[in-house]
Amino acid sequence: MDPDSVAKAFVEHYYRTFDGNRPGLGGLYQDASMLTFEGDKIQGAAAIVGKLTSLPFQQCIHAVSTVDCQPSGPAGGMLVFVSGSLQLAGESHALKFSQMFHLMPTPQGSFYVLNDIFRLNYA
Repeated sequence: MDPDSVAKAFVEHYYRTFDGNRPGLGGLYQDASMLTFEGDKIQGAAAIVGKLTSLPFQQCIHAVSTVDCQPSGPAGGMLVFVSGSLQLAGESHALKFSQMFHLMPTPQGSFYVLNDIFRLNYA
């Protein structure tokens, strides 16, 4: 599978899970994983899921506009950069966001998120 297809499939899975079953994201992270969410750094799968499930909204819909990816290093990692909008339940205007994932391969042939950086774009 080519990197663009892997990136697209990962992004679809990630946001579908985020929007419908946020605790289910835990399997995408490991103990060494780090999330920077609006400047706050969180490390480890359990802490990351704790952060994501404690956000002040329960329902949202991500609409992805772009997905760009690059291979990363000899270990077979991938950088994935996403831009899009986030519609919160009860809000009339969507919020623009950018998110970067550094995916690393697992021995089982899938990928996990080593690094995840999320920012809302206020412009």
